[in-house]
Amino acid sequence: MSSLLLAVALGYILGSIPFGVIVTYAGGGGDVRKIGSGNIGTTNVLRTGRKELAVLTLLGDTLKATAAVLIANHLWGEPAGIVAGASAFVGHVFPIWLRFKGGKGVATYLGALIGVAWPVALLFTVVWITVAAVTRYSSASALAASAIAPVVLAIWAPEPLALVFVGLSVVLWALHWENITRLLAGKESRIGQRPAASGGR
Repeated sequence: MSSLLLAVALGYILGSIPFGVIVTYAGGGGDVRKIGSGNIGTTNVLRTGRKELAVLTLLGDTLKATAAVLIANHLWGEPAGIVAGASAFVGHVFPIWLRFKGGKGVATYLGALIGVAWPVALLFTVVWITVAAVTRYSSASALAASAIAPVVLAIWAPEPLALVFVGLSVVLWALHWENITRLLAGKESRIGQRPAASGGR
């Protein structure tokens, strides 16, 4: 089996670990899929009212992609690291353990960025926090940050890396299509609100 296929397998397996589900069950918060939007990411875990569970979910969903990149990078080289990071994103969005119904991939996208280009990951985080502070929309923050990251990568990093994250951003935006519709209609839930759906991680 080629190193790139091994990187795909590694990334997908790590990415498909549903930290939101595991953390909320372990913390006594029940099944996060039956709360709020039903999403397994950080924003919906926050709707349990347990901020510590949301933080743990954020860390888990982010660092699993970073780990995939770093392990593959160490074992098989930089191209394999990029592939593993992208595969972790796919694993989070389409986890085999949850019948391919996962999260929207924002934290895992960030985790992959940390592994392959940490300065761009830092910019991603700054954009996310800034937009969230101004609008209090998690979805708008994710959309803005994921739109800017590939542009910066195209300027700062080798072309293949930028193209990979263009692809991930397209998927992330597609997964947020309902959020985009609600944003345009002024009906999107803000961070911390329990009703309706989330644009979360």
